[in-house]
Amino acid sequence: MTHNSDFDIRDFLPYILALSAEEASLGFQQLYKDRYGMLRTEWRLLFHLGRYGDLTAKDVCARARLHKTKVSRAVTALEQKRFVKRTEVPTDRRHELLSLTPQGTKAFEDLCDAAKLYDRKLLEGFSPQEQTLLKDYLKRLARL
Repeated sequence: MTHNSDFDIRDFLPYILALSAEEASLGFQQLYKDRYGMLRTEWRLLFHLGRYGDLTAKDVCARARLHKTKVSRAVTALEQKRFVKRTEVPTDRRHELLSLTPQGTKAFEDLCDAAKLYDRKLLEGFSPQEQTLLKDYLKRLARL
């Protein structure tokens, strides 16, 4: 049975954004998985440490908008891969600073280069002006 409604989920912005995000991230997700055996949260943690330097897990949660359980698992996984190390914060032993190892820095730089290429490929069907507008609008929605 169908319902007569003027609502079309294909025009519902959260739905469009969710599908777009999933579609856009699948190819890059495969790349960091194949090269480094990483999951999405691990890539995001690696990115934040590479971009912003040493951070606590709490800092990563706030910046990346990730749940602390996911960050904790990502830290453990990246430690096992020897990409991340923990250092106790001298002034507060309840916290640890996370930082990239030389191997983690190398992976970060490699994946940043790959991300730039992937980004260009994703946007190649858009004019330079459309690319700028698309990114500006999405950043505004994401409150970045």
